[in-house]
Amino acid sequence: MKKKERLTYIGGQAVIQGVMMRGKRGMATAVRDDKGVIQMEAKRITPPEKRTKWSRVPFVRGVINFVTSFIAGMGALLRSSEVAMGDTQETPSKFERWLAERWKISVTGVLTTVSTVIGVALAVVLFMFLPQFLADLISGAAPAAVPADSIWYNLIEGGFRLLIFIGYVLLTFCMKSMRETYQYHGAEHKTISCYEYGLPLTVENVRGCTRVHDRCGTTFLFLVMVISIIVFALANYLTAGFLHTGIGALDFIIGLLLKLILLPVVAGVSYEVLKLLAMIQSPVVLPLKAPGLLLQMLTTREPTDDMIECAIAAFEKVLDMDADPESPEKTFATETKLSRLTAMMKKSFAEKGIDESDAEWILSLTLDIPRSKLSEERIITQAECRKVLDVFEERMTGRPLWYVFGDTDFYGYKIKVDERVLIPRPETEILVQQAVLALEDGDSMLDLCTGSGAIAVAVACEAAKDKTVSVTAADISEDALEVARENARINKANVTFVKSDLFSNVRGRFNLITANPPYVPCAEIGTLAREVRDFEPHIALDGGEDGLDFYRRIAEKIHRYLVHGGMLILECGENQAQEVLKIFSKCDYAMVVKDLEGKERIVKIVV
Repeated sequence: MKKKERLTYIGGQAVIQGVMMRGKRGMATAVRDDKGVIQMEAKRITPPEKRTKWSRVPFVRGVINFVTSFIAGMGALLRSSEVAMGDTQETPSKFERWLAERWKISVTGVLTTVSTVIGVALAVVLFMFLPQFLADLISGAAPAAVPADSIWYNLIEGGFRLLIFIGYVLLTFCMKSMRETYQYHGAEHKTISCYEYGLPLTVENVRGCTRVHDRCGTTFLFLVMVISIIVFALANYLTAGFLHTGIGALDFIIGLLLKLILLPVVAGVSYEVLKLLAMIQSPVVLPLKAPGLLLQMLTTREPTDDMIECAIAAFEKVLDMDADPESPEKTFATETKLSRLTAMMKKSFAEKGIDESDAEWILSLTLDIPRSKLSEERIITQAECRKVLDVFEERMTGRPLWYVFGDTDFYGYKIKVDERVLIPRPETEILVQQAVLALEDGDSMLDLCTGSGAIAVAVACEAAKDKTVSVTAADISEDALEVARENARINKANVTFVKSDLFSNVRGRFNLITANPPYVPCAEIGTLAREVRDFEPHIALDGGEDGLDFYRRIAEKIHRYLVHGGMLILECGENQAQEVLKIFSKCDYAMVVKDLEGKERIVKIVV
């Protein structure tokens, strides 16, 4: 294999049925679920330059890195197990239903918590308690040859620790799930090596790369074992005079506690040694690397192509997150509590500057739960969670919620919306209310700049309840008219649509003309909220230099299209109502209607 062209800071670990990769600004875990589909969870992490100064101090940073990596690794491991186990609620037993309904407890959550506690306890027993116990037996049998405070005692203890580790790994080969985990470990190493060799990240290229790596956790564990012998020996020597009581059981407990206390020191030193060895590519240091690399031959196995696909997916996502601050986070779809899912979504929305109430709308509409009932705890199945997260992740890109759902409620009517039209706002319902009140039996109405057709459709449907009116709607955009026609069809509204730049293709006179024209000053469009600026059509926003161009154009020709005594109802932006009144100052009568927040938003004009 050729020499490495680039060294990467990205590292990772194998998880259940997948791989976790961690970079400077993001962490991604790719796992194959019980359906064989790769699920991705990606979270942003604090970059090195924004961490505390202590996290950059040699030796101290090793302790911090050890703790944070352990927490992140355990979190990824537990989350991956939830995905790999699938949805326990698909065929729940009576006991599972009782747990969920009576105590709001997820079976998956119970299993993962119990397995974590058992795993930590087993690690302490196997790698701390048992080696010391065996070394004490030998020291007790030959106290003169192997005193408890000698280097020989610590060499024997370290040797037992290494043998137990190797035996543990060999024993796990009997478990199919662990063999697969070692294969995913191999996939992780191969993917990182492929990138460092400068090759494109394809399954074929990754398959041909080495599965051992200088920065592997296995090598780190070997260094921990070696350095612990030195550190523990020095600690035993320095404390022999005042910590050794001569009482066997008490000395054993003190020795075990001392090792646990010194573990951060061992981790800090080991981290610096590992970092130094990884930076040096010279064969001179190969003897120092060799034991760790040999141990990796046990903890890594040749992966299958689908395992490599997981590793590549996780690695590429971390690369993307490190390069692009806008790269979206992703979340696993797993069985979870409603409250936990709600809190996660609201927290993520708050960090992105998105209205937290959108989380409640997503849950309510996706799960068919009234918003008033969202405070009542329940277990969300994996299938339900997947539906919710599909909407959540699309909303996290900044795309407006109602574009994601494809429709919104307006004046009690279902209105389809997408990027071709503006999303109708609640304040526009006041315009509809005023229009319905103004119409009489036999009247005709024209809606200019109709967009989604929300105003025309709502007015036509409401008026049809007790009177006969004719409604025409006009818009310059054929794309918008397609949406408007669909909304009229869905709501069975009798509306005639005309493609027209304001009045250009309109014929006849009307008793009522309504309009919610573009009214945002062109210079302010760039300052709008991202979901408006980047997604809603600018043609429906740009009102010219001061935002009032369309009002002036309407005022020029309104007398030709409005019958004498007819009414014009306009919506305008905040702080624009008085300026609009000045534009129509030659009309017979004008008044302003405030919205629910007390802002002047609707202007009514009689010609």
